[in-house]
Amino acid sequence: MRKKIKTFGWIASTYYAEGLPYSLVQQVSVQFFTYAGAGLQVIGLLSFFGLPWNLKLFWSPLIDLFANKKRWLVVMEVILGGVAALLVWPAQHLDLDLAAKIFMLMAFMSATHDMSVDGYYIQTLNPSDQAAFSGLRVAAYRVAMLVGNGALVILAGWVSWTVCFLTAAAMMWGLAAFHQRVLPPPVATSHQGQHWRAVREAFSTYMQQPGIVWAIAFILLFRAGDAMMFAMVTPFLNHLGYGLVARGILTGTVGTVTGIGGALLGGIVISRWGLRRVLFPLTFIQSLAIPAYAWLAWAMPSVWWVGITVAFEQAAAGLGTAVLMVFLMQRCQGSYQATHFAIGSALMSVAATIVGGFSGFLAARVGFVEFFLLAFAAAIPSLWLALRLPAALFSDRGDLV
Repeated sequence: MRKKIKTFGWIASTYYAEGLPYSLVQQVSVQFFTYAGAGLQVIGLLSFFGLPWNLKLFWSPLIDLFANKKRWLVVMEVILGGVAALLVWPAQHLDLDLAAKIFMLMAFMSATHDMSVDGYYIQTLNPSDQAAFSGLRVAAYRVAMLVGNGALVILAGWVSWTVCFLTAAAMMWGLAAFHQRVLPPPVATSHQGQHWRAVREAFSTYMQQPGIVWAIAFILLFRAGDAMMFAMVTPFLNHLGYGLVARGILTGTVGTVTGIGGALLGGIVISRWGLRRVLFPLTFIQSLAIPAYAWLAWAMPSVWWVGITVAFEQAAAGLGTAVLMVFLMQRCQGSYQATHFAIGSALMSVAATIVGGFSGFLAARVGFVEFFLLAFAAAIPSLWLALRLPAALFSDRGDLV
């Protein structure tokens, strides 16, 4: 029991540490730039902070070839704390150019840290424990996003951005010290020099799966409309008159909690009825949140309706997350399951990076009502694919793997 409690603790803390810098880069940066008065075009371009997560596989072998996963993990957390502290300077002067450079540096460090955490998790736990603790991983990651886009943003609104970023730095340094002390040593691995060949073989086996072209198309397009909408949610709420504290409560607190609930519900639904049967209904529900924002932009209702819409959108996104995670897991085959999942997750974020990057230009040109309707149109290809995916893509071993 004591060993399980220790395992529970380090898994929760490492995935919290993984989620916090991601939230800073992908969510808090948008809040900061919106607060500083950046235009929609600039805010949309912040989606390109996601590029390191798209490209991380290209330097992933370095983590296997040099040192061990625990050392990488701890060192990256120390560095991430330092990078968060660097944000104090642009926060005091609202220097957006310098802030963008620091956030991009944080993105590269965070993507490297992600691979260290995931590699340590896979290396330390046996396959049955990896599956058993998968829900804890997601929950801890989501809690970190709740702290980032909720508590830290509210702190910035109540006190200052300086205190916000120093608090984030202190959390990362505290996590680094904790992990150096409590993480068990990772299992030694052999044949690290063969990792480059293993990466090539992993890509090859991934691309040889039946129906892989359909699968890649679905992974790339599944989040297109949702990512387009999400890139403009913060400036849209700012347009409606909601400041930092209100946005932290709406999207960071209410939204994250309902998003966790949606993800848990999605997992239950998929495990009971199977991914193939629920794929289209859950994809359709995810897409319905987009015209809900178009209605908000047109009606400009009270804060209660805004809160209900944000809660629905995040719950629907949680359902979509469950769908995509199971779909990605079913693409993981043979002895390369970890690398196959990394390939799928990198493909998953491509749409968010590219579509989100250009969303600000479109929103500035057409207005929010038309923009959200166009985002819904961008979701239609994923609905069509959800109906047309071949049966060979769905696991014969049960939908949850």
